[in-house]
Amino acid sequence: MSKITVKDGTEIYYKDWGTGQPLFFHHGWPLSGDDWDTQMMFFLAQGYRVIAHDRRGHGRSSQTATGNEMDTYAADVAELVTALDLQDAVHIGHSTGGGEVIRYVAKYGKGRVAKAVLISAVTPLMAQTGDNPDGIPLSVFDGIREGTATQRPQYFQDFTMAFYGYNREGAKISQGVRDNWWRQGMMGGIKAHYDCIKAFSETDFTEDLKSVDVPVLVLHGEDDQIVPFELTAVKAVKLLKNVTLISYPGFPHGMPTTEATTINKDLLAFIKS
Repeated sequence: MSKITVKDGTEIYYKDWGTGQPLFFHHGWPLSGDDWDTQMMFFLAQGYRVIAHDRRGHGRSSQTATGNEMDTYAADVAELVTALDLQDAVHIGHSTGGGEVIRYVAKYGKGRVAKAVLISAVTPLMAQTGDNPDGIPLSVFDGIREGTATQRPQYFQDFTMAFYGYNREGAKISQGVRDNWWRQGMMGGIKAHYDCIKAFSETDFTEDLKSVDVPVLVLHGEDDQIVPFELTAVKAVKLLKNVTLISYPGFPHGMPTTEATTINKDLLAFIKS
């Protein structure tokens, strides 16, 4: 397996396939680089170099008890990007991975990043605060913490229903997709998953969004039950300097999987533009 060891000794697992312009994929909570399988196969066939890592504490990377916050996630990405000497890269993030992308691009991306993509992303801020009064109350994230800490196997099974919109009337449920989400989640470390809830809910990405100069594509499902469209994408596009927004009526949070044909087509058009 391909791994690098970052400065605090954590091993970061990654996949790196193909040649051409590099596309770096950043996964959501509590998953792994495997969540990008459909995109990796599609863009590899299109002649791109495709890279996906397992965030620290997730998947096949070290099950860390420390460093499970956004600044360290971005620093880990920067070390991997340097190790692979990626230039002119497009960084594509889903959900928590979208926050990781914008923090990485803002802090480390100058001269290396061509474009960025935020898919169903947690930017600019999920949690309710004095400055973000319409955010999600912390009690909701406390519930996610409680479920993760005390009944993770069943909680993760249940979480897939809203994640993929399978709780909507008429939804075509794929048990394989649900099982694959659960498989990825249970590979990771429970402490890292617990800590990451704070990272994705309480990190404020406002200044990161404002500082990014490269073109950014924002893709978001209007029926996202996990990261609400109006709370995130609608606000993020007002902060970005060079942005394109595509929203999809009826699409769920996990749309890179359930709506891969549409998402891949729109990603390809943006990357080529």
